Amino acid sequence: MGRSDSVSGPGWVIARWGDDPSKGYIPPPMPELTINGKTCAFQKGQSILQVATESDIEVPHYCYHPSLSVPGNCRICLAEVWQPNPKTGALESMGKLVPTCHTQANDGMVVYTDSPKAVANQKQVMEYLLINHPVDCPVCDQAGECHLQDYSYQYGRGESRFQEDKIKQPKKDVGPNILLYSDRCIMCTRCVRFTREVTQTAELMVDGRGGTESIDVFPGMALDNELASNVIDLCPVGALLDKDFLFQQRVWFLKKAASIDGITASGDNISVEHNEGRVWRIKPRTNMAVNQWWITDEVRYGWKFVHAEDRLAMPAIRGREAFVREQAGEAWREALNAAHQLLSDGAAAGRLGLLVSPMVSCEDAYLLAHLVLAMDANAVLGVGPVPVRGEDKVFPNGFRVHAEKAPNARGVRRVLESVSATFPGRSDGKVVDVAGFTAAIRAGVVKATLITGNYPSAWVTPDVAQSVASMPFVLLDTLPNALTGSASVLLPSTTWVEKSGTFVNANDRAQHFAQAIPTLDFARSEGQIAIDLDAIHRKARTHPFDVEAIRAEMATAKGLECFDGGIHRPSGPARVDADMVLVEL
Repeated sequence: MGRSDSVSGPGWVIARWGDDPSKGYIPPPMPELTINGKTCAFQKGQSILQVATESDIEVPHYCYHPSLSVPGNCRICLAEVWQPNPKTGALESMGKLVPTCHTQANDGMVVYTDSPKAVANQKQVMEYLLINHPVDCPVCDQAGECHLQDYSYQYGRGESRFQEDKIKQPKKDVGPNILLYSDRCIMCTRCVRFTREVTQTAELMVDGRGGTESIDVFPGMALDNELASNVIDLCPVGALLDKDFLFQQRVWFLKKAASIDGITASGDNISVEHNEGRVWRIKPRTNMAVNQWWITDEVRYGWKFVHAEDRLAMPAIRGREAFVREQAGEAWREALNAAHQLLSDGAAAGRLGLLVSPMVSCEDAYLLAHLVLAMDANAVLGVGPVPVRGEDKVFPNGFRVHAEKAPNARGVRRVLESVSATFPGRSDGKVVDVAGFTAAIRAGVVKATLITGNYPSAWVTPDVAQSVASMPFVLLDTLPNALTGSASVLLPSTTWVEKSGTFVNANDRAQHFAQAIPTLDFARSEGQIAIDLDAIHRKARTHPFDVEAIRAEMATAKGLECFDGGIHRPSGPARVDADMVLVEL
């Protein structure tokens, strides 16, 4: 067959006959523009600022946020722009500085944010924004992560020319979790647009005009909705502050661990910010497939139980005097031996029961299931109570607040079903819910149970309390509840921020989370407790809980193939180089 010329059409080109057939349809080239000497490809409809951000070119901006409308009111992103004349093709200046956040990128456009005109504008905007600012960085909670502070150093003047008295604005309590320091506000209006466009609750407004204008709540309204505290993250300066974090830590002392919401079924991506073994705050991590840029106030402030004064820290054996801290090693040896003996006696007398909380990780559930089935292949496996409060609520932007208050109900069930269906000698692959589990106990089938809790609040239902209290059981939990006093053996376990693992959210998305802080006192993860008990059962040496090794083992099991590369992991932290010159003294 002979060659022919290429055939083209709107939006596509067909490769010529005889060309490499693997090329197929050849897409048209993407449009390009040049920003500060760097050529950047872009999609039609993007603004100059969006293209610059995607190309790792810093353009200073305050009012712009990708989730919100573009008011173009901070003016620091203005740039000098040249674009081709459609008739002659020659580059022509647009005549004045234009806002990059509001100006659509065009093919062949040349943009300068570092030209003398653009730099002069940046200095003038920074000088204007600091005219009435109190410049109280030493006492401001935002210091260290403040865009006003950073841009003042990068784009501002070395000194102020303003000689008059500053206009002072009051501090305002605008909601249960938020304080507004009005004199630090630069009127970017991100917070106002958030309450109008994202939550559509419209609690915030701009009050006044000129130099006296300020952000405020409408009379009789408080900034109190499920997503309210996201305005703290949106604020580029120290105007909107978190009451809970106020004067607690300097941000440069905090370390970040990439984690997952451990309280609800949302699977929201979060950063656990901690220092010296203590969690200080939780902030959202951007993930457009899950939580976009946001988290609920429930997730943001729901971690307090991690450091509760009544956290279970020492093992306990019913009928024996409480262990003291100096006896921690002996306490764990005796408690583990007592727990193993109790489960062995139960297996000899009938069937064992395992009730796994939907608050624990998939890896914990996998090890617990293997432990119990190794002692009794026909053990009754169940998923613990799954708390549900109210109904799901969906915001106009698609963000969903889940009524289900358990991070891993689907993951725990999937793991238990897989292990139950494939374990050698297992005659019943069934996994029951909490009602089926308590029914098996009342029927006299189960003679001893292993139960995990790890809920952030009271979780023991009357049905569970009545059915379990009359039989020997081992309890792994973090907080006192209706079962801790009647447990035959109590083993203190860890919360999700004290270990790593995998959660499966309400959309069946499996996500990895990293350990943030060391385990509290003498507590151990459920997976480590399962390993220790299994070592006693097999008369072998125990070993540390290796999450990655367990996950690799799980990936070979039927029904758990997603653990072989199907786990969503957070991207690594981007390298940040300081632009401050260091001088050796």
